[in-house]
Amino acid sequence: MKESRRNGDCSVPLCPGAVFKCAALQRAALKRTALLCAALLIFFTATGCRREKKVAQDDSITIGFSIATDTFILERWNKDIKIFTGAARDLGAEVIVQLSAGGTKEQIAQINFMLDKDIDVLVVIAHDSEMLSGVVKKARDAKIPVIAYDRLIMGVQIDAYVSFNNREVGRLFGRALSHAVPEGRYLIVNGSVHDNNSYEVNAGLHEILDPLIAPGKVHIVREIWLDEWSFDEALEKIGEVFSEDVDFDAISCANDQIAEAAIQLLSEYRLAGKVAVVGQDADIGACQKVVEGTQLMTVYKPIAKLANSAAAIAVALARGMQVPTELSADNKSGSMIPFYIQEPQPVYRETMDTTVILDGFHSREDVYRNFPGQVK
Repeated sequence: MKESRRNGDCSVPLCPGAVFKCAALQRAALKRTALLCAALLIFFTATGCRREKKVAQDDSITIGFSIATDTFILERWNKDIKIFTGAARDLGAEVIVQLSAGGTKEQIAQINFMLDKDIDVLVVIAHDSEMLSGVVKKARDAKIPVIAYDRLIMGVQIDAYVSFNNREVGRLFGRALSHAVPEGRYLIVNGSVHDNNSYEVNAGLHEILDPLIAPGKVHIVREIWLDEWSFDEALEKIGEVFSEDVDFDAISCANDQIAEAAIQLLSEYRLAGKVAVVGQDADIGACQKVVEGTQLMTVYKPIAKLANSAAAIAVALARGMQVPTELSADNKSGSMIPFYIQEPQPVYRETMDTTVILDGFHSREDVYRNFPGQVK
């Protein structure tokens, strides 16, 4: 990621995401934020501060949202889709969601299907960061703006990239593990080799750990990569490592599904809770493990802010307006991509109440399900 200044008077501000105090407030907060975004869009259209419009102000907008995951049961993406769709609806846009648990070929077919439906803007959670350039170019040749959601699409110019600070996620992993285990034997389990975010997380992790590796305080015994973001693959590959060596003090897992696989295997060796394990996404199972003590930390990514902002950006781009940002990302297309970023938060047992529970991401009852006495 590189920073660059983006100039120009014709722009619409990016609407801020809300911070939610509880689940009951979340819907109301999203609606208020969406209405604010709608008002800003109307204001900037009325003042004539815009590029050549694709969709007139009074016309409806159709957003195509393509997601191809390794499994239908990813808790994370269900939340993104629900919040994005609701925010877009409040802004007057219809969302066509195409979801499959297939691979890149199925996602390309999804996108072609939506292009035939005459969508006004395309939002993509890429299954493979490298393999969608052809169909994305087809969309842009048809004058359809393209937004990469959470995962950067590589090798082709796109209109926006909306994601979290993935390198900071890796730094949070490194800080948590190095604080808990300042000296010891580490296993690193990276995410999908097809996802640029995996490399960003890995870079942030090594940024923290490498200064400890050089003097011999931290020893990276094994570092492995997964082909997919898959619990089953993680279970298999971590199991292969454990069949040779289980003498680890810390395990960095690229997400909470991978952490779940590691902890399950550690349990079989009666090591769960004795080895520091981190992951990301703040899945409900991971949050429960954090308060139980079998997972050291998970990284919470405020999805409501990301999805709400992405919906506002999609509507603005469909109407031909710019959305200013001072950040840009290099996706190896020859052009820097406007980058709209949200910051992740570390979640420990001590900070559970002030992060995921405070925001209404999970209820206290669900998080402390195995500790009913902790529910207030």
